Amino acid sequence: MTAPFIQNLYADRIGGKMFGKSTEIYKFEKIKRAKKAAREAKPDVALIDMGVGEPDDMAFPEVVQALQEAAADPDNRGYADNGSQSFKETAANYMAEVFGVKDINPNTEIVHSIGSKTALSMIPLCFVNPDDYVLMTTPGYPIFGTHAGYVGGKVYNLPLVEENGFLPDLDAIPRKIRKKAKVLVINYPNNPTGASATREFFEKAVDFAKDNELIIVQDAAYASLVFDDEPLSILQIDGAKEVAVELHSLSKAFNMTGWRIGFVVGCPGIVSAYATMKDNSDSGQFLGIQQAAEVALSNPWITERIAEKYSRRMDLLIKALEPAGFKAKKPKGSFFLYVKSPKSVEGPNGTETFENAEAFGQWLIHNELISTVPWDDQGAFVRFSVTFEAKGEENEKRVLEELGARLGKYKFGF
Repeated sequence: MTAPFIQNLYADRIGGKMFGKSTEIYKFEKIKRAKKAAREAKPDVALIDMGVGEPDDMAFPEVVQALQEAAADPDNRGYADNGSQSFKETAANYMAEVFGVKDINPNTEIVHSIGSKTALSMIPLCFVNPDDYVLMTTPGYPIFGTHAGYVGGKVYNLPLVEENGFLPDLDAIPRKIRKKAKVLVINYPNNPTGASATREFFEKAVDFAKDNELIIVQDAAYASLVFDDEPLSILQIDGAKEVAVELHSLSKAFNMTGWRIGFVVGCPGIVSAYATMKDNSDSGQFLGIQQAAEVALSNPWITERIAEKYSRRMDLLIKALEPAGFKAKKPKGSFFLYVKSPKSVEGPNGTETFENAEAFGQWLIHNELISTVPWDDQGAFVRFSVTFEAKGEENEKRVLEELGARLGKYKFGF
């Protein structure tokens, strides 16, 4: 039992005296509860889970074997601190081979991360003071803004809308906000929209950062998971390394989600600040994991193989959705398909209307055991992820044909 007085000790940044008393349910918790209830109500119907956004396969055998061998090496038993030199050099070679960024200094421009989420939580501590602004896209991954808020910073949201290719309109940011802004946070290919940045946008972002004296944090978790185009890095842009860092992750690109390994690369001043904060926050990722990650980074064909699978699944998903009325356009990368949510549905039980995407998402789980992620930040959209569990191409086809059959029983209104 918790002593009663502890309720008065919680920091304001996590709710203060009201911590733990909120009745609001987080979106993903609602989805989790709905899936459980739907499974119990219809135990004979298989759940099609297209909402997780996490690879359905393990890391490749070469990488797993490397970890097994490294874990047995007594030289790897100690602290990793800010990372091994060989990991930094391998990451620099990866940036050169995959993105054509050949001028990375592994000594001053790369530091490993225990996953990008951790890096996104630390970098605000390096730059954000009370009342400073952070520019963040919405919808988007909130971690940077959450931690900026913890230290008294403020978030200015940049809407991602379809008419602008789900790219933020930097020109629309008010002058008074620009003057107080310290950081522009972007994420391309984007979660949840699946949109990819253009070289022109990255060029504009770099100019914007220099003109307004702020830094750029580009979360590049899906940057190498592209279908047809060449992978794009903001560090390919002239002058980007003066103001920007890119966060790379092996989680999605190499099926290594739970391994928690990635790296921050780019502007030496930003990398140094992150390294200092990191040095005072953790003791580094296990050297065995870093060595296995080197094997992964040295074999970018692994990511190409994974991207081929997601591209194939994306084609099948669009084929399943279009007959039901969804206007789906294949993204250039990632594994997310972001489509407008229907406003109504006609089916065996009559007509129902949906107030928002969340209402549709809940209906979809309870009625057809199809799990997605709704987004109502900028209009009503629903995100499908092609990371659903299916072993082999035949099972992929079977799952998506079943998806189409379930949706085919209804007429959706958009």
